[in-house]
Amino acid sequence: MRGGAQSHLIQASDDHYYVVKFRNNPQHRRILVNELIAAEILKYLQIAAPPSELVQISADFLRDHPEVHIQLGSQHIQPDTGWAFGSRYPGDPNLTAVYDFVPDTLLGQVENRLDFLAALVFDKWAGNADGRQSIFFRAQLQEWVPQLKPKPRKMGFVALMIDHGFIFNGPHWNFVESAVQGVYPRRSVYESVVGLESFEPWLTRVREFLVWHLGFWHRYAPRRADGSYPEMQRRETWTPRSPLESLLARSDDAAHAFIAEALIREEALEPALVPPSHAPREIDDDKAEAG
Repeated sequence: MRGGAQSHLIQASDDHYYVVKFRNNPQHRRILVNELIAAEILKYLQIAAPPSELVQISADFLRDHPEVHIQLGSQHIQPDTGWAFGSRYPGDPNLTAVYDFVPDTLLGQVENRLDFLAALVFDKWAGNADGRQSIFFRAQLQEWVPQLKPKPRKMGFVALMIDHGFIFNGPHWNFVESAVQGVYPRRSVYESVVGLESFEPWLTRVREFLVWHLGFWHRYAPRRADGSYPEMQRRETWTPRSPLESLLARSDDAAHAFIAEALIREEALEPALVPPSHAPREIDDDKAEAG
């Protein structure tokens, strides 16, 4: 497959085909971590993307398929055995035509083209240092974009958002600021934008994501005097050492909404400006553990 990670299209034991990135890919092993995190966030935001799986690469498989390799200059490097990241190919490659480019006449017929607006929210939030990439194919809409609530068996062109190894600025795990970051090169997908309201409901979902996790993180407590850390699931009595620690330790909606808004706007946290606390929000431990 094309791309710096030198992915390979592999049929797995579940009979699905996957675009597989190996741990020792030329970009960095952190690329796989980024892909896994991106897959979960995209699912939460309800953005159309291929299902992902961890794919087990065995020594027997590599021995039987010597064509699966990584090329570095004139060298052929064998991929690492063990777990790799797999992004499911939409169907059988011998039967399903998949394109990474379609002409403007067809781009306007993509049923879920609003997902390009959703993907821009994701790319800005996750610091995707790569340009927006997608694939297109014709399929039953109910299978790939159920959020559109299409009629059963209705066919149409679908866009899936792919290749998220460079969120968090790839292997660097930091955030870079760029006006073109995550922007799809075909600007026609943004013709419907009239303001920030055009990026709803995804902006709201980002805010709700932050608020929910802040409700979990409010258990924050600093290291004990002996250098050890408190257990994550156990509240402990402690005295905040600064206004910022007092804010982080609050469990009410007003504090969490204030912090979430500051994070979204990339503003400094000013504890003196936070609204007064109200009744604390109850945290479901079972949900928090699972989430």
